Amino acid sequence: MLKIAFDPLYIHPVPLGHRFPMLKYELIPEQLVYEGTVVSSSFFRPREIDEYYIKLAHRDTYWEKLKNLSLSTKEERRTGFSLSERLISRELRIAQGTIECCIYALQDGIAFNVAGGTHHAGSDWGEGFCLLNDQAIGAHYLLAQKKVEKILIIDLDVHQGNGTAEIFQNEQRVFTFSMHCQRNFPFRKERSDLDIGLPEGLADEAYLTILKRNLATLFSQVKPDFVFYLAGVDVLETDKLGRLCLSKQGCKMRDEIVFEHCKRFGVPVQVSMGGGYSVQIKDIVDAHCNTFKAAISRLC
Repeated sequence: MLKIAFDPLYIHPVPLGHRFPMLKYELIPEQLVYEGTVVSSSFFRPREIDEYYIKLAHRDTYWEKLKNLSLSTKEERRTGFSLSERLISRELRIAQGTIECCIYALQDGIAFNVAGGTHHAGSDWGEGFCLLNDQAIGAHYLLAQKKVEKILIIDLDVHQGNGTAEIFQNEQRVFTFSMHCQRNFPFRKERSDLDIGLPEGLADEAYLTILKRNLATLFSQVKPDFVFYLAGVDVLETDKLGRLCLSKQGCKMRDEIVFEHCKRFGVPVQVSMGGGYSVQIKDIVDAHCNTFKAAISRLC
C-alpha cells in the first residue's frame, strides 16, 4: 500500500503578511481519497523527530535558536513565518514524516510526504517558508543508518534548492540536481552538483526535453540507490511566483518522467510536495494530486 505522511498540523501556519493558513495541505488528502486515488488507511501521522537527526543536517546553534524560539527579528522574517511552539512542532513532524517515508520507500518503492520539500533551509538558516530541510535530514538519516550508499536529489521546484545545495556541498555520497527558473528567488544561489537555470516563460515541450536529457545522464552516471524528489507545482503558468509556463498536463508529464527513470533503474523514491502558489487553489491541488497519480501509474 502507498504510504503518505500527513498531520493536521501541516495546515495551520500562516505566513507573515497573509491572513489564511496553508489550506492545500488539507485539500490534497481530501481530494486524493474523494477521487479514489488512495484510501484513508494510506495516510500515517508522523511523530516529532529526534533532534539527533536534525543535527546531522543543521548546525547545533541554529537548531537551539529554533527550539528556543530565539531567532533574531531578521532571521525570523527571512523564514516567512512568525515563530511559535506549534510551528516548531509542525516542522519536527514534517521532518520525521520524510524519514518514515524513506523507510517505506525502501520497502515499497515509493512514499510521499504531503508537506516537506523545505529546500531553502540551509545548515544554519531558515528561509522562504522553510525552517528544517526535510529531505536533507532524510538523506543524512539513510547514510547514518547505512541503508544506502549513493543518493540523488531531484529538485524540480521552480526555485533553486539553495539550502539543500549548501548542506551537501562537501558530501560526495549525495548528488544534488536543481532545475529551476534562473531569474527567481533565491537571488543568491548556492552551487548544486548540477544546476539547470531555465529562462522565464519556458513551456512544456522545451522543459520536458531538458529534463529527459539530464535525467538520463544523471541516472547512468550517478547510479543512485535512493532518490529524493521535490515535486513543486510552482512551475505552472498559473503560479503567481513561478515565471515558468507549464500546463497541468506538462507538470504531470514531468512527474511521469521522474518516476519512469526511478522504475527503469530500480531506485526507490521519497517524494515531498514543495511549492505551489497559483491564484486558484484548485490549480495547486490538482497538480499536486497529479503527482500521486503519476507515481501510482508508473510505480505501484
